[in-house]
Amino acid sequence: MGAATTTKRRRPRAVPWVLLGIWVAVMALAGPFAGKLGDVQHDRAVDYLPSSADSTQVAKIQERLPGGESTELVLVYHRDGGLEPADRTLADRQVKEVDRELDLVATPTGVASKDGTTLMYPVASTAPGTDEEKRDAFVNDVRDVVKGGGGLSVDVGGPGALATDASEVYQSLDGPLLYTTVAVVAVLLVLIYRSPFLWLVPLVVAGVANVLSMGVAYGLNQAFGTSVSGQSSGIMTILVFGAGTDYALLIVSRYREELRRVERPYDAMVTALRGCGPAVLASSGTVAVGLLCLLAADLNSSRGMGPLGAVGVLCALVAMLTLLPALLVVLGRRVFWPLVPAFGSEPSKRRSLFASMGSSAGRRPLVVLALGAVLLGALALGAFNLPGNLKQEDSFTSKPDSIAAMETLAAAYPERGTQPINVIVPTAEAGELLGRARSVAGVDSVTRGRAAEKWTELSVVAKAPPQTAAETATIEALRDELDPRGAYVGGPSAEQLDLKDTNARDRLVVVPIVLAAVLLILVALLRSLIAPLLLLLAVVAVWGASLGIAGLVFEPLFGFEGTDPGLGLLSFVFLVALGVDYGIFLMHRMREECLAGAETGAAALTALRTTGGVIASAGLVLAATFAVLVNMPLVQLVELGFVIAVGVLLDTFLVRTYLVTSASLALGRKVWWPGPLSRRPAAPAPPEREEPELTAVR
Repeated sequence: MGAATTTKRRRPRAVPWVLLGIWVAVMALAGPFAGKLGDVQHDRAVDYLPSSADSTQVAKIQERLPGGESTELVLVYHRDGGLEPADRTLADRQVKEVDRELDLVATPTGVASKDGTTLMYPVASTAPGTDEEKRDAFVNDVRDVVKGGGGLSVDVGGPGALATDASEVYQSLDGPLLYTTVAVVAVLLVLIYRSPFLWLVPLVVAGVANVLSMGVAYGLNQAFGTSVSGQSSGIMTILVFGAGTDYALLIVSRYREELRRVERPYDAMVTALRGCGPAVLASSGTVAVGLLCLLAADLNSSRGMGPLGAVGVLCALVAMLTLLPALLVVLGRRVFWPLVPAFGSEPSKRRSLFASMGSSAGRRPLVVLALGAVLLGALALGAFNLPGNLKQEDSFTSKPDSIAAMETLAAAYPERGTQPINVIVPTAEAGELLGRARSVAGVDSVTRGRAAEKWTELSVVAKAPPQTAAETATIEALRDELDPRGAYVGGPSAEQLDLKDTNARDRLVVVPIVLAAVLLILVALLRSLIAPLLLLLAVVAVWGASLGIAGLVFEPLFGFEGTDPGLGLLSFVFLVALGVDYGIFLMHRMREECLAGAETGAAALTALRTTGGVIASAGLVLAATFAVLVNMPLVQLVELGFVIAVGVLLDTFLVRTYLVTSASLALGRKVWWPGPLSRRPAAPAPPEREEPELTAVR
């Protein structure tokens, strides 16, 4: 009997160490694969597009033409007061050197602007092929050869240079994004926990989860061909640290609470996980399912972001439910120093900010609900002020060489296009289709390029500058004329047009799927229809208000000339999934109180008082992690980070605190309709127990 008791006591002590050993083995396996994730990352425009798009077909066929895919550049020589004879001589000599050393498709011919200030040389090479590293090396070699000086500026632009500049930006994101995210989370955790040691534990666990997620993401790419872009891998890192820290806040808060009631840390942790584990599992599952709905998107970048985001959330969940408890149990109570929760001690009796907020919402719930709805609706009107679609030249927060070249060309050649529209036609009909292309309104010139047995390449120059409404009309007219004959129209501007059209299609398909999937999960979790609809309506209102705030600041404050076409869909998916995540924390606790016999109104106020601090802390951390993207050098990342950060803050401090609580108070037991709680008479409430909360704000 004594031996059995000893074994039973020793076994719990061994569990944390076994878990730590398992995680050491997991890191040993995942680490090498995590380091390879950057090798499979692709950020070309055609990598984002669906295979059915015209511009994608053009890129694929060009790979099979003699020499393979070509890298197209434009060398731009410019002097404000007009080019001098020496400038032209220098340009000719440098272009010949590029032609001699870098294996160009054809010897470039210069085209002078009418005002005499600019000379451009279209350059193309098939040497790099589809290898992005070779392309970048080729572009940088060209930049090493062509140099200005003495008032003469020389810029290398064109699709190849733009792709290289974008690739270098994405490659440079990994380090700064990770370091900044870690620093932001560390500062917030120190402020929240008020401990010199405790903050380090969830941060280390989140770092471990990030390595695991990178390894799993690489495995998905190798096994299923899941697309990986700089944007999706960056968002995955944000989700690991943001969502993972949220789960850690909830677990640590409940663990601290149980340490006051339970003597042994192991037993306190088991009790804590039993109490908050279902909410953490449900919330993370909802986020993962919401993100996986992106698999229905036609856009490769969006479809790839779904699995990567879900991997990040699930890896964070696994780490926070296993590694974090193991570390906390091994470290014992002393990890909370100086605010150690001693066994049998009483928590602080201070009245929290959230108790006061709940009381104010409880006095006039309908008035609070109406005022909040009016405020969100008014903010949402700002979405009509969002700038139009983002152009390539406006996609960087700082101006790289390729963008400077595009701006110079647009000013110097207003009467013609400066980047080609690539058209692929059947070789058997190449002559006839070349003539048809020349007859299309808005076309300046058409030249025949490479040819193979089946396909021939045509290079079309529009009369309008790139990415203007007139050039878009020309592309659409070319497609109307040539697509029925088996041709494809692509090129940089056509790729941007296809991105916009595909994003519009994806919004119509993915948004209803996300709403339906999240609603079903909430119905199953809360055993109600009204409560899930209330939560969904709240997060949709937050999304609209966040876009409205973006419309008020993007152009006037940030100076953005356009909005990324994917902003609406991606921000919707993230805000709905993450917003419902916090709603689950609140509603799950409210349902627990109702099951214990409390009336819905009292349960709502108790849930707000006991979980409000955790939700506020989690919301601050998550908003701060997405706000890290605002410092990134790509406009689409800045816009996405801003909208999600603002949405999370609105959801945390307005919608979740006031509107959901006031709606629950106004509806009473009807909030649980048609579940049994809507018909169950309230039992006499037990004596109120003062429960501590983890607060970032009091």
